Amino acid sequence: MSETTPYRRVLIKLSGEALAAPDGYWLHPPTLAALAEDIAGTIARGIQVAVVVGGGNMIRGARISQAGWIDRATGDSLGMMATVMNSLAIETALNAAGVQARTMSAVSMPTICETYARQPALHHLDKGQVVVLAGGTGNPYFTTDTAAVLRAAELRCDAVLKATQVDGVYSADPKSDPHAIRYDRITHDEAIARDLKVMDTAAFALARESRLTIVVGSVHAPSSITAILTGASVSTHVVP
Repeated sequence: MSETTPYRRVLIKLSGEALAAPDGYWLHPPTLAALAEDIAGTIARGIQVAVVVGGGNMIRGARISQAGWIDRATGDSLGMMATVMNSLAIETALNAAGVQARTMSAVSMPTICETYARQPALHHLDKGQVVVLAGGTGNPYFTTDTAAVLRAAELRCDAVLKATQVDGVYSADPKSDPHAIRYDRITHDEAIARDLKVMDTAAFALARESRLTIVVGSVHAPSSITAILTGASVSTHVVP
């Protein structure tokens, strides 16, 4: 594996589903431990790390609101709280791996974790701590993908790493379409025009405006985050 990387500071976007146990339970401790060791390896290469995690292993606001018994804003608020629980679990796993980490929530919960503010977050990153950013943007109707790009822009990250279920961006779902084409490199404009689903349009548009590179790779390979960032693992670069 190459020891070099073009990135000084990255934001890692994880899905909540990536933390779930095979039996469907919302958290899988061995997965959390492996993820923490992976991030520790990334930090050992001199890369500063922020993390945004979704809450889909517990609840999706848009989905439950479609059932009609709860409105979208309330459903999204439930989803934000789910991201706080996931973030605290990641913080705990990182601390156990010897990595200093702080959870900062866009939804104020001062008795549980620090409230997100840009300057303190930058200070924590400069000290070599991992900042786990919970609560999405703090507003309904915005996904955690959009929150990840927003925080990456605010915190002057070099790239957003979207660790997902597949090894890059495809023209269609490769699990259902054997003819799906994987892209090595694609622009934000192309991703929006082709309606590629790896991130929502708002996230791509904000990344384009902020001139942020999005790196998409598989979360399932061993040391996947470190391997993707060092170029040792296959990925797709979505570029300005």
